[in-house]
Amino acid sequence: MLLLLKEKLFEVLRAVAPLFAVVCLLQFALVGASTAAFVDFLIGAVFIVAGMLLLFTGVDYGVLPMGRYIGAALPEKGSIMLVVAVAFAFGFATTVAEPDVLVLANQVNRAMDQISRQTILYAIALGVAVFAAVAMARIVLGFSLRVLLTVTYGAMLLMSFFAPGQFIPLAYDAGSVTTGVLTAPVIISIAIGLSSVLAGRSAISDGFGLLGFASVGPIFVMMAVGILLR
Repeated sequence: MLLLLKEKLFEVLRAVAPLFAVVCLLQFALVGASTAAFVDFLIGAVFIVAGMLLLFTGVDYGVLPMGRYIGAALPEKGSIMLVVAVAFAFGFATTVAEPDVLVLANQVNRAMDQISRQTILYAIALGVAVFAAVAMARIVLGFSLRVLLTVTYGAMLLMSFFAPGQFIPLAYDAGSVTTGVLTAPVIISIAIGLSSVLAGRSAISDGFGLLGFASVGPIFVMMAVGILLR
C-alpha cells in the first residue's frame, strides 16, 4: 500500500505541476491577485493533491480489481440480461457520482433556468447507463463495434440539426464529462474482465472502445431533453 501511495503521489504531482506553474507565473507576472487569494489557491492546491492521491490509489487498489472480477464472473451465470442489467446499474451509479458530471450539472443549473441540476445529472447518467448496457451486450453477442459506432455517431450528428441551439453545446459537453475518474475505470475494468473469459474475445478489441460509445448516450439524451422542452 505504501509503495502504491508513493507511486501515485509522484503521478499526481507530475500531472498538476504544469497547472500550478501556470497559475504562479500569471500571479507574479500579470494578474497580481491579493495575497489572501493566492494563499487560498495554494491551500486548495494541497487539497487537490491529497484528494487526487487518495482517489487514484483507491481506484487502482480496489475498484479496478473488483471490476475485472465482476466482469469475469458474469458469464458464469449464463444470462445476457444479467450482463446488461449490471452494466446499466454500474453506468448509472458511477455517472451520478462522477465529479466532472456534478460540476457540469451545477454550472448549467446556474446558467439555465428551464432545467434543474437533478434533471441534468440523471439524464446524463441514464444516457451512459443505456449505452454502456448495449456496449456490454455487444461484447457477449460479438457484433461489430465499427458498425455500431458508425450508426450511432451518424444518428447523433443528424439529431444535432433538430435540437435547440442552446442544448447542442451542452449535450456534447455532457458526453465528454462522463469519461472521468470513476466511470472510465469501472466500465473498462468490467469490460476487460468480461471479454477475458469469453471464447473468441480479445481484451483489446472488445474491452476497449465502449467508453467512446457510452459517451454518445448523454448527447442523445440531452438533445432529446432540449427537444421536449422547446
